[in-house]
Amino acid sequence: MLSRIAESLFWIGRYIERADGTARILDVHLQLLLEDPWIQEDIACRSLLGVMGTDPPAGEAITRTIVLQLLAVDRSQPASIAYSLNAARENARRAREVVSTELWEVLNTTRTRMPRRVASEKVHEFFGWVRERSALAVGIIEAGTSRDEAWSFFTLGRSIERADMTARLLATRSLTEASGPSWTTILRSVGAYEAYLRTYRGVPSTRNAAEFLLLDRLFPRSILFAVSRAEQCLRELEPRAGRAGTSDRAQRLLGQIRSNLEFAAVSEIIADLPRYMDDVQLATSAASESIRQRYFPTSSAPNWVGELR
Repeated sequence: MLSRIAESLFWIGRYIERADGTARILDVHLQLLLEDPWIQEDIACRSLLGVMGTDPPAGEAITRTIVLQLLAVDRSQPASIAYSLNAARENARRAREVVSTELWEVLNTTRTRMPRRVASEKVHEFFGWVRERSALAVGIIEAGTSRDEAWSFFTLGRSIERADMTARLLATRSLTEASGPSWTTILRSVGAYEAYLRTYRGVPSTRNAAEFLLLDRLFPRSILFAVSRAEQCLRELEPRAGRAGTSDRAQRLLGQIRSNLEFAAVSEIIADLPRYMDDVQLATSAASESIRQRYFPTSSAPNWVGELR
């Protein structure tokens, strides 16, 4: 496969997952700001922008409206939903010879229908629309793509982005401390609340919720599942392993962060959650750069602001 095609597929997966993850984080946290009068809106919004890798405007109070503009509909902001959906469509255009007609139509239509402004009463409806369009694009890939290199590069990008987005979401836990049910909020952000209840059959506790989102081997949005899937894709792309370890730096980086999480006590991770989540984000960023150097050496990777934290 041409490196140009592989790179486009990799970034289609990342951008679709980024749009979906950003929509989930914003939906829950902006609703929380609306419902809880005790949360200081300016501090919470600045923290949310920081976690998402966006510098807040200087010299003014940050409100829900500003966050929505910057992270949802601003087409020039690399961390925004609009930017991600447009970038996914542009990468599909560059890889049009291998992208199916169905996927092209979905991405093209989504980019075309992306609004430039969202009314306050339609915010939840907008985020639901983003999640549905992202799920439709992923569903087309999963249902209609052969499990070849094209699928592996798409899934690799999506898995790395998912691990990064879940880590960013867990880093926002401090935003909801004052509201009480912070772990319930976080579980709902990733669509994990009902899956959690079926697994633990009880009100979310810090230990159980963190364990589920970090270490569950069966839930597809856990960090461990996403990192393991990325490792699997890399092994399929380079099946000839040597006798002594692995020569692929991306595999080593992902394997190290997986081991750090998998074999650490949950209580230890919770006690130092910000550091562990920073390590996950640094590892996914470094792994993405290593993948670029190995498989897409001709161009620079379209990193988003704040990817290196």
